[in-house]
Amino acid sequence: MATSTLLHHRWSEIPNEPITPFVNRRYISGDRMTLARFELKSGGIIARHAHEQEQVTNVLSGRLKFLVDGQEIIVGPGEVAQIPSWIAHEVHVLEDATVIDVFSPIRQDWIDKTDDYFRR
Repeated sequence: MATSTLLHHRWSEIPNEPITPFVNRRYISGDRMTLARFELKSGGIIARHAHEQEQVTNVLSGRLKFLVDGQEIIVGPGEVAQIPSWIAHEVHVLEDATVIDVFSPIRQDWIDKTDDYFRR
């Protein structure tokens, strides 16, 4: 998706993708990164998974519990979790949350609809 000009997006105009009853996603991808906005419901779980992309998660509201290498890490509003490539992680939604995630390289699995771990 090479572009030679500035693109302007509005989250409200990006199609909402219900993944499970607990997880809704909107995203855009550029040439080298994907930016996502998640609306997460309390009690939701994103199953343990790993991916090639480095991930930076900015929690805007709510609280998430990340399970990584036997550790539990709680991330709340104004906090950021940084997950290196290929690190297996699981996420539990402790409170309704709005999250912005940045991934590099792009999430081709989302584009191709091969992200089955989300739907478990």
